[in-house]
Amino acid sequence: MSDAPTDDGGDPRFFGVVLLGGLIFGFGLGYSQMARPEVVLDFLQFQDFGLLFVMGGAAVVTGIAFALLADTGRRAPLTGRAYAKRLKTYDRNVLVGGTIFGVGWGLSGICPGAAYASLGVGNYPILWALAGMFVGAYLQGYWRSVRSDDEDDVAATTAD
Repeated sequence: MSDAPTDDGGDPRFFGVVLLGGLIFGFGLGYSQMARPEVVLDFLQFQDFGLLFVMGGAAVVTGIAFALLADTGRRAPLTGRAYAKRLKTYDRNVLVGGTIFGVGWGLSGICPGAAYASLGVGNYPILWALAGMFVGAYLQGYWRSVRSDDEDDVAATTAD
């Protein structure tokens, strides 16, 4: 394996940086009590707005970073990918996916990133929510591959 950055995250340091970032993120969620479903449910019921400040602060920092880095023409040091703005169209998939995510978040009281951190603070019943996330991700991948195959079949039929 080469030490040169590649487009697929092939730099040998990539895994270590991702692991370290995940550990810091998880520690921060655990320390700030944001990995507790009760805190999230209190936020969703408009009783505790601490999560709003956490998410808002993250959104502001991320927005500034993306706004500044997208125009520099520089590349990410570990992946070699250019910093660029990627616009996502607002379509049915975004609406359905966001709805499913929101319902799952409300039912479990935790979002996917915090669910792993929640394990670290001893919340083992969250394993049910994690299992649901894995099943949902699998079903979405399966649905997408079937849909892609159907579109390929239609394209082949119309080309004939």
